[in-house]
Amino acid sequence: MKKEIVISGFGGQGGLAIGKNLAEGGMAEGLNVTWAPSYGPEMRGGTANCSVVLSDKPVGSPVFAHPTDLIALNEPSLAKFEAGVQPGGSVFVNSDVVTDRVQRADLTAYYIPCAKIADEVGNPKVGNMVMLGAYVAATKVLKPETIETMIHEMFTGAKAKLVPLNIEAFHRGMACI
Repeated sequence: MKKEIVISGFGGQGGLAIGKNLAEGGMAEGLNVTWAPSYGPEMRGGTANCSVVLSDKPVGSPVFAHPTDLIALNEPSLAKFEAGVQPGGSVFVNSDVVTDRVQRADLTAYYIPCAKIADEVGNPKVGNMVMLGAYVAATKVLKPETIETMIHEMFTGAKAKLVPLNIEAFHRGMACI
């Protein structure tokens, strides 16, 4: 098993956090992983993406030309990365932001209303956890319990009160699949 994933969107949408959770979850499950973030000088609002490799074999390089999966959190991300996804791959689209449809018939497309669900659970900032839940449910690359553990570890101290909200958003994302 080898997943090469590009997660892309505007800074502040939580794409890098999705990637970090996948990488840390993969390590916790004994997989070989890489996580390579890339973002512009703007921390919020500029473009940000990351590449994640999850594999049961050693990973030769964190760099790849054709991902198996794409998580597109905004319109420019879908436009930039869709063409490079491997035939038979999957594209996860934040349908509240991206109005275009996946054009290629050889890809499986999932349209996830991240902002709508995040608002329903009470915080617009958890849209990334909605998308993470959808990705985990569709690909089954990691166990949901592993991601829940990562969420607990991500929010400690004063932020521990955010754990139930993020886990609910994660579960709601899983229910989209």
